[in-house]
Amino acid sequence: MDTENPDEFYSKLKTRLEETSTWPSVYLYKFIVPAAGTGIKEIESIFDNTGAVVIKKNSKNGKYTSLSISLEMKNPDAVIEKYKAVGQVKGVISL
Repeated sequence: MDTENPDEFYSKLKTRLEETSTWPSVYLYKFIVPAAGTGIKEIESIFDNTGAVVIKKNSKNGKYTSLSISLEMKNPDAVIEKYKAVGQVKGVISL
């Protein structure tokens, strides 16, 4: 993500999502989080009670965990809302 201009990044993402998907649609989020700390639990809580399917995979050295989260979303704005919420989690990398 372009951390210097997040509004521009999200605007481009919204346009891309509108052009490439029919809504509602299942969206796949991918994040990398330090294995130590509360990041994994924080992200899981953001997607609690949404019907999301969460798959966790630890890195080879165990320092990081990748999270793949599939969830049916109503529209591109809903997708971006979740990215913004996860962006508040310390140390998370959105892919």
